[in-house]
Amino acid sequence: MKKRNGGTKIYYIYLFRHGQTYYNKKRIFTGWKDSDLTPLGINQAKVIAQKLKNKKIDVAFQTDLSRSKDTLKEVLKYHSECKEIITANGMVERSYGKLEGKHHDTIIKKYGKEQFETWHRSYNISPPKGESFVMVEKRVKIFIKDLKKFIEKEKVNVAISGHGNSIRIFRKIMENKSKSDVTKWFIPYDKVFVYKIRA
Repeated sequence: MKKRNGGTKIYYIYLFRHGQTYYNKKRIFTGWKDSDLTPLGINQAKVIAQKLKNKKIDVAFQTDLSRSKDTLKEVLKYHSECKEIITANGMVERSYGKLEGKHHDTIIKKYGKEQFETWHRSYNISPPKGESFVMVEKRVKIFIKDLKKFIEKEKVNVAISGHGNSIRIFRKIMENKSKSDVTKWFIPYDKVFVYKIRA
């Protein structure tokens, strides 16, 4: 938090992806399924924790999925000042519907590479019974709108333990990026995205 002219202050959003899971490692569609962090994933969470060790975090956000919660636990080991953890499924991973739990290669063999890529990365087309990026954007927009109001009211810095696809959309909105950017990005497991909110 920094003071600005006229009493305005800057508050920070620290956004990061959960560490690698066993499904990530094996190239299995995860979506809303749970998959534990691998040893590498735990280490990646610890890297995030070190990067945020000297930052002030007043409130933290997680999703219902264990990989989000377990990554956040590593981060909050250094933040006794964090007074609240909020579960916010507006930032949950994109649902892959009927593809969840299936290996990428299995889908490619059954439906072909082109159909796989369409379901995996098309902005407008959703997998069977799953979500498109358009659908994810609707809920992430609501989350961001509510988050800004929350920060402005409570005057807090926040940490968000998110997921690759919801982070893509968060970045698109906050950084004013394109749909093309969203589908091309890889969201690293050990990077922190920082955003400023003036209040």
